[in-house]
Amino acid sequence: MDALELTNPFFRKAYSQGYEFMVGKLPKLWEVFFELTDKKWAQPMFRCCRRLYNGLNTRPLVRFIKEGDFDVIVTTHFLSTEVCGWLRRTGQIRSKFITMVTDFDVHKIWVVDGVDLFLVASDFTRKSLVGLGVAEDKVVVTGIPVDEKFVVTRNKKEIRRNLGLREDAFTVLLSTSSFGFGPIAELSALLSDLQMIIICGNNEALYGRMMAQKNPLHKVCRFVGNMEEMLAASDIMITKPGGLSIAEALANHIPLIFFSAIPGQEAGNVRVLAGHGIGLSDKSLSEIAAEIRRLAISPEALQEARDKTVALARPDSVAQIIKHLM
Repeated sequence: MDALELTNPFFRKAYSQGYEFMVGKLPKLWEVFFELTDKKWAQPMFRCCRRLYNGLNTRPLVRFIKEGDFDVIVTTHFLSTEVCGWLRRTGQIRSKFITMVTDFDVHKIWVVDGVDLFLVASDFTRKSLVGLGVAEDKVVVTGIPVDEKFVVTRNKKEIRRNLGLREDAFTVLLSTSSFGFGPIAELSALLSDLQMIIICGNNEALYGRMMAQKNPLHKVCRFVGNMEEMLAASDIMITKPGGLSIAEALANHIPLIFFSAIPGQEAGNVRVLAGHGIGLSDKSLSEIAAEIRRLAISPEALQEARDKTVALARPDSVAQIIKHLM
C-alpha cells in the first residue's frame, strides 16, 4: 500500500509536490531543514509536530492498519513508520512491526519507538542506527530490497540487440529521477560519440529536447518499466544517488557516477558509498565525461570499478528480508 494514498487529498498533494518543489527549486533551504531536523536538541519538538500533523492527516491510514489486524507490518518510509510506531506504543495494534531503512545513511527521523526490527542497507547503516540509540539486536543488515528481476543473469549482447543498440559498444546508462532533474542534455552532448541510454523520467520537455538531437548512438526514453534490461545492457551508470537506484545498480555490479545529489539523504548515500570506493561525485561535467572515457578505453579500470561494488551489493536482499519477516 502507498501510505500517502491513505491520507487526506490536500496533505497528499502538499507532501509530494512540496518535496519536489523544495529539492528542485530550493535545494539549499531543503538542506537547512534536513540538517535542522537531524539535530538531537530539535527531536522533542520535531516529534511532537510530526505526531500532531500525522494524527490530523493520516486517519484513513490508521483505520486501514487497525482494521487489517495484520500479523506483520513492514514500513519503507518514515511517514508510515511514525504512524505505526505510535499505534504500537499506545497498544492499538499487536502486529510485529519491521522498518526497512531505504537509504545507506540514516536521518534521526527513522528512529521511532515501537519498532521490533530495523532492516538496513549496510554495516555503516547498522552502526549509525546503533549510534542513535537503537539496540544492536534490533538492527539487521539485509540490503535494500530490489525486485528479483534485477538479479537474473542476462546476456548483455542479446539485451542490447533487443533494445536496438550496438552489441559490442561500451554503453552508458544516464538516468535521472522521475522528476527529470539534472544536467542530462549537457552530459549527453559531452558524450555524443558514445552509445548511451538516456532516461528522462516524466520530464516531457527534456524528452523532447533529447529526441530533437537525433543522435543515432543515443536511445532516448521516457519513464521506463524495464529498468532491469537497461542495467543489463549497460557498462556504467550516471544517476542521482537515490537508495533504490543505487541498490539496483550494485546488484548488477554496475559502476556508478553521481550528479545533482539532493542535499540530505542523497548526499549521505554518496558519502557512504565513497567510503567503500564506490561512485564518483562532486565533479564537473567535463570531469565526469573524462572518467567515462577512461573506463570506456580501459577494460582493466572498468573491471576494478565493478569489483568495488561487491562489498555493498546484496542480490539476496529479498530472501534475507523474508527470512526475518517469518
